[in-house]
Amino acid sequence: MQLEFKCTLCTIAYFMETITTTSIRENISRYIDKVKHKGISIGVKRRGKIDALIIKYPENLNNKVSAITNFNANSSSFDFLNDEPNLYDKNDLKEKYA
Repeated sequence: MQLEFKCTLCTIAYFMETITTTSIRENISRYIDKVKHKGISIGVKRRGKIDALIIKYPENLNNKVSAITNFNANSSSFDFLNDEPNLYDKNDLKEKYA
């Protein structure tokens, strides 16, 4: 099953596979391989509601930023920006943040 989530801050559509707790219990290594090798996220449902999320662990951690920043930086969350024109470069920054 595919669910579509709309981000309140932008118009990104994110598709995620969902499975039941019974299915994850019976096939945990298969789902972990799927997340690791295909880079997808899986929502784990209990009683029809997603209670947990399985996502790939970031390969390159930056200890100077938060966990969510690390996950976003190592995911495809912002791949849509690849199609946008590059309006700024690093010389436009007044301060380096990360």
